[in-house]
Amino acid sequence: MFLGTHSPRLDDKGRLFVPAKFREELAAGVVITKGQERCLYVFPLAEFSRITERLREAPVTARAVRDYTRVFFASASDETPDKQGRITVPPALRTYAGLTRECVVIGQNTRLEIWDTAAWQAYEAEQEQAFSDLSEEVLPGVL
Repeated sequence: MFLGTHSPRLDDKGRLFVPAKFREELAAGVVITKGQERCLYVFPLAEFSRITERLREAPVTARAVRDYTRVFFASASDETPDKQGRITVPPALRTYAGLTRECVVIGQNTRLEIWDTAAWQAYEAEQEQAFSDLSEEVLPGVL
């Protein structure tokens, strides 16, 4: 399970230090792809495989499935952390997410998300009230 908010930086070669607490779980490799709201999703290989299996079961006759899977898989890049725990974020994905140097990596349960710092701060500020309002709708009787 991935939790928390971390602030690593991209180096000049587009490499990002994976937060130390996640390195062991991600040592075998990751898949980075486009996420919603212009962030990047980082999946451990096992989780990406699970999602791939579920998407294989989706009907290719449904336009939304075709549209989503085309973008999801076409933008995906498999990466293996180096000995220092860095992963390379491909240029096209850095451009999509607006990543320069300052980044935020958030734990999102079964995946990580990489955000441009300013974009994350704006998103978080915008969603703060919605977070309070949605707890009853998203988690009725749980919290």
